[in-house]
Amino acid sequence: MVTSVIEATLPWGPEDVWQMVTDLRHTAWRSDLSRVEERGPRSFVEYTREGFPTQFTVTCAEPFQRWEFDLETPTWRGTVAPLAGTAGGTALCFTETVEVKRWWMGPFVKGYLKRQQARYVEDLRRALEEKQA
Repeated sequence: MVTSVIEATLPWGPEDVWQMVTDLRHTAWRSDLSRVEERGPRSFVEYTREGFPTQFTVTCAEPFQRWEFDLETPTWRGTVAPLAGTAGGTALCFTETVEVKRWWMGPFVKGYLKRQQARYVEDLRRALEEKQA
């Protein structure tokens, strides 16, 4: 099992961060995606720029606190939490856990997750800055 965590403090309120993270109709700020299709109240598909689809099922949505989902395989879980207000904005913790089938893939998967998470936080920061401007 490989777990990757990224934490960031963003200078925007929890409401703004939550809205940006969970609004599946407006995802152009994500540099890794071409589009997102909502399949129901708790299901959506993200498409990479290369057209590769990934199915998500939301397992927990507590506004401003926690957004959890399983990816198309039950061995991959993502969590965005806590979206709690801090004196300077919002503390964000993004955790992904993946069960790798072969032990030697662990370091590669961890590196991939770290890069994707850093890209996500940078895209989120940039989108919130543009929204504020």
